[in-house]
Amino acid sequence: MSNGLFEDDDLIRRVSREGILLAAGGAASLLQTAHPKVAQGVYDHSYTAEDPLGRLRGTMQWVYAVSWGTREEAERLSAVVTRMHDRVTGPGYRANDPELQVWVAATLFATAVHLYESLFGRLSDAERAAYYEQSKVFATILGCPPDKPPATYADFRVYYADMISRIEIGDASRAVAEQVLHPDVPWFLRPGLPAVRLMTAGLMPAPIREQYGWSWTPARRMRFRLLLRLLALVYPRLPLRVRTLPRDHYLRELRRRTGGRRTVPA
Repeated sequence: MSNGLFEDDDLIRRVSREGILLAAGGAASLLQTAHPKVAQGVYDHSYTAEDPLGRLRGTMQWVYAVSWGTREEAERLSAVVTRMHDRVTGPGYRANDPELQVWVAATLFATAVHLYESLFGRLSDAERAAYYEQSKVFATILGCPPDKPPATYADFRVYYADMISRIEIGDASRAVAEQVLHPDVPWFLRPGLPAVRLMTAGLMPAPIREQYGWSWTPARRMRFRLLLRLLALVYPRLPLRVRTLPRDHYLRELRRRTGGRRTVPA
């Protein structure tokens, strides 16, 4: 039996254990900040530009603590995040606004499903519905009232399509996108940035990609499709212990920092 929020065979664990989902992080992040209120909060308060790897570490430790950690780890770290968000306020926005919490959780679900299905095959409607229900935790554990996220997966599809059609990105969104797509990282990570930018653009819904003004020529589209085909051919055949290395690393680092000694599950 698991002592976390979920069991090992729950879809949220089956999907989130895959380290390749880090490749969807840029798309999820910039889909979140396409919302002008989220973008302004990130632009005014985030340290993404100064420490992009630190921001990634904090985000992934929270995601893995909620999906794979113990209940105590999930609740303790989420309480820390909530207190941090209490200070993220400004003209017209506050990070703990349930509207924004729902949107952020929606982007995590949508981008994870997109990339996971591209590599492992389509989830059934029942699996999507179950995974969506579990993914609501990324909003509710931060204090979002349980009745605020769309109630069912069918409701989510309507909500998500409506949001994609209505969002109008602004200067703050574009400034954050520049920070995310052109981060100041160590030299040995820079050769991989073009692939990250291609993945980010490819996973982004077309209306949002067009508002960001990203080039999406037939050649770029073909490179993106080839990249997904290559990943679908190679990645699922890697040993599970290799595919879960990011999860194991971030949870181990979190537990070392907080004094925990719990063994990371295989």
